[in-house]
Amino acid sequence: MDLKRELQNLNNRLDKHRSKLAAAERREDKEVIAQASRGIEKTNKKIANVKAQQASQLGDKGSDIKSLAFNRALTKAEQADMGKLKKSVRGLIVVHPMTALGREIQVDVVTGYAPKSF
Repeated sequence: MDLKRELQNLNNRLDKHRSKLAAAERREDKEVIAQASRGIEKTNKKIANVKAQQASQLGDKGSDIKSLAFNRALTKAEQADMGKLKKSVRGLIVVHPMTALGREIQVDVVTGYAPKSF
């Protein structure tokens, strides 16, 4: 299972634990309160672990892209016809500044990375 889906499942599980905790607090059921609290703690630890894995993978991908030999900002015309550009430049990777990868490698404009100049 990929990390994004796993994180979503963990967040859903956390919501379930929180709703069980709220219902148990209304009923003043000590056993269920303790059980839900333990579930929340375990799920929060797993979520932190998955987020750390995501950050690590993103950093690795960013360093791989930055290690490519050539990069430059893409013009509006190139951005408009991205299919043609990707067909003409072998190994082109386009990074948008609003994506997680773009924020990781701190690009300000849409930038193309490739092994050779284009």
